[in-house]
Amino acid sequence: MNAPILVTGASGLVGRALVARLAEEKQSLRLVSRTPGRLAAREGIGTVGWDGRELAASALAGAEAVVHLAGEPIFGGLPTRARRERMWTSRVDSTRNLVRRIGSLAASERPRVLISASAVGYYGDRGEAELDEAAEPGSGFLANLCVAWEEEAQRAREHGLRVARLRFAVVLSRGGGALPLLARAFRAGLGGRLGSGRQWFPWVHLADAVGLVRLALEDARADGAINVVAPGVLRNAGFTREVARAVHRPALLPAPAFAVRLALRDLASEFLGSRRVVPARARALAYRFAQPELGPALAAELS
Repeated sequence: MNAPILVTGASGLVGRALVARLAEEKQSLRLVSRTPGRLAAREGIGTVGWDGRELAASALAGAEAVVHLAGEPIFGGLPTRARRERMWTSRVDSTRNLVRRIGSLAASERPRVLISASAVGYYGDRGEAELDEAAEPGSGFLANLCVAWEEEAQRAREHGLRVARLRFAVVLSRGGGALPLLARAFRAGLGGRLGSGRQWFPWVHLADAVGLVRLALEDARADGAINVVAPGVLRNAGFTREVARAVHRPALLPAPAFAVRLALRDLASEFLGSRRVVPARARALAYRFAQPELGPALAAELS
């Protein structure tokens, strides 16, 4: 049996799809969960419990790679102080502790690579600027969170690991995340652009989110920041039109910017802000997108 890949966040949207893909390829897996008993028992798949912050060094020993996807959902409820603290702890603190545990292992027992999730929120609200992986970070809660998150992941280099920091855009899938909620709203006649609709809105199909994780696992050149975003980025108004077309409903009810700010407070900029993010590193690594354009991507999930 090959050395296992350890996956945190294995019950999340990207985690579930990644595990299914790796299991099909007969990859040995070690899945980390707060509720390991809920994970399906399959040959070649082990499970490990944790509290979302601290993982025993023994769980990491002998793993070939670590894919760290765990984190409190950004848009899983109102942005209360308690939720913001959980967002921070579940990402920054968990990554710090994970890297510390890796460092405590003998060199022969350490993973060779850490694939750590991040988000395109790293860039903040940047207007019309085209944002590749070399762009500076922005400002705001999510940008600050992503910077701190990535800094902790980077420390794994001190222990000899290759580190890839995957900056995920909104992941589109019928199986969870934002798309089912959007589709229900549009089918009920409640869909529409947010604010002016001119802000750039990065997205990626689930197949490509998984595909870029796989690339980062396999390709030694996949080092540093990688934007996990489709090349067909478009403005919020264009995104809205495509969703409306996919569900055969009009987009009638634009959400005024003040209403979004009132509801989401310091997370409002994550919807109203503009991020023209491009997949420069994916292109340089010759990654072939399964769903590069929004229309076909939505049709695949909503038809």
